[in-house]
Amino acid sequence: MTHSRARAARRAALRKAAERGFKAADQRLPVAAGGRALLRKAFPEHWSFLLGELALYSFLVLLLTGVFLTLFFDADMTQIRYHGAYRPLRGEPMSVAYASTLKISFEVRGGLLVRQIHHWAALIFVSAIGLHMLRIFFTGAFRKPRDINWVIGLTLFVLALAEGFSGYSLPDDLLSGTGLRIAQGIMLSIPVVGTYVALFAFGGEYPGHEIIDRLYPLHILLIPGLLLALVVAHLLLVVVLQHTHWSGPGRTNKNVVGHAMVPQFAARSTGLFFMVAGVLGILGALAQINPIWNYGPYNTSQVSTAAQPDWYVGFLEGSLRLMPPFETNLFGHTLMWNVLLPAVVLPALLFLLLYAYPFFERWITDDDETPHVCDRPRNRPVRTALGVAGVTFYGVLLLAGGNDVLARTFDVSLNALTWTFRVLLVVGPPLAFLLAKRLCLALQNRDAERVIEGEETSHVRQSVEGTFSADHEPLPQSEKFRLAAQRFPRPPEADARAGRVARLRAALSHWYYKDSPARQWRVVSHQRERARNAVAGLRAEQRTDRSVSGRSARTGKRTRTLRRR
Repeated sequence: MTHSRARAARRAALRKAAERGFKAADQRLPVAAGGRALLRKAFPEHWSFLLGELALYSFLVLLLTGVFLTLFFDADMTQIRYHGAYRPLRGEPMSVAYASTLKISFEVRGGLLVRQIHHWAALIFVSAIGLHMLRIFFTGAFRKPRDINWVIGLTLFVLALAEGFSGYSLPDDLLSGTGLRIAQGIMLSIPVVGTYVALFAFGGEYPGHEIIDRLYPLHILLIPGLLLALVVAHLLLVVVLQHTHWSGPGRTNKNVVGHAMVPQFAARSTGLFFMVAGVLGILGALAQINPIWNYGPYNTSQVSTAAQPDWYVGFLEGSLRLMPPFETNLFGHTLMWNVLLPAVVLPALLFLLLYAYPFFERWITDDDETPHVCDRPRNRPVRTALGVAGVTFYGVLLLAGGNDVLARTFDVSLNALTWTFRVLLVVGPPLAFLLAKRLCLALQNRDAERVIEGEETSHVRQSVEGTFSADHEPLPQSEKFRLAAQRFPRPPEADARAGRVARLRAALSHWYYKDSPARQWRVVSHQRERARNAVAGLRAEQRTDRSVSGRSARTGKRTRTLRRR
């Protein structure tokens, strides 16, 4: 009994000391208040907001599987004779890196499964980030103050591309070696410093003996560390700046409606993590990807047939294949335009435009409000059309990256297919812009009709003139609110005395806002009013004609009566 009382007293003393410590910490840092606020934080329930979580959880799977693979991979370019478990390659010369990848695939228990899960997770990670960025772009979730999160997210996407390419190149097989050869050609195309950049990256003349040694720490340490830091910063900004959400009853610009973090969101998010891990496990077990033993070790004199990179760098491959071959000799230096423009200038310009777009839109719209409600893509026809044009441009380049495979599969001329893609690259984006804009305007007209006229029912009305029309019933107030509760800032205006920059800004703003839903609804309402006035006038004329014909008939009857008399 004495010992039990002593243990109880010690536990009580420890509990009181812990309470005093937590109380002192909470007095200096409001941990309890911040924790309560975090637990009460609302997360939107729409499915499109899960794309960011899909990227996060695939990144966690990447980290876990990458740690396992790091224990067995040897990034060494020393040439050896293979004497491992894969018999078709026994006795073949290869690098230690390629031999260690074969060992992971055929000798380490579960190694091939983990390798394939790792590769599938990388593809889904980049795909989820890309789709998440598209959702943010088309809904306007990048606006102030979330423009900094747009910059972080786009940097995450660029780092994910670099991480994927570096991991793709580590096994030193024939396919990845072909990709490194193309990368070395891109480096050499840079004017003046291209040779030095290639020598530094490869550690000497191609193929070099240090490229894998230098890619390995980038892949397992530097880039993952940057990715992890940016992911944490992104999540912190999401908590501080709040989520955006779709319009609806109770969802104002300052009132986010959704699931609380605990327990609804936590349970749903945890379930999503296990679903992502499970799907990746099934893909790793059943869907073969990157079978390096079929390609063989890298040899500078060989190129694998129908070599295709992973999809996220396929647009670079397509741009290289579509660019006509020409070069210029300038001051003793050769400018390889057929490599420099598509592989260096084009990606740099593309990502520069993506980084600058939130600030450009904010400048031309003169919008300083902090919005929390997402835009419906149809209500921003210019932005939506620009996004569709960009996706079309990327899609043409991606298809062009496999023009040889397409030509062989469909038995068409490779040259004809290449010229077709060249024409589509120039004509496709403008056509996609016009089509997407017209579609957005048509959807705006449809929304305006529903708000003004109501929803069509199954009843049909017949007028006194014999015409038929569909009957309408008013929309529910929640649906009217969802369709009509959109925010449209007043665009800036400039008179003739303003400077060139101000006039340019006003012209761009007019181009951006001239097809806003408010204008469309006024047009539709005016058209409906004109139609009603025309129908009312027609009915008045018909009543007048009937009254005139009636008076004429009565006058003629009286005339005939007088004649008989």
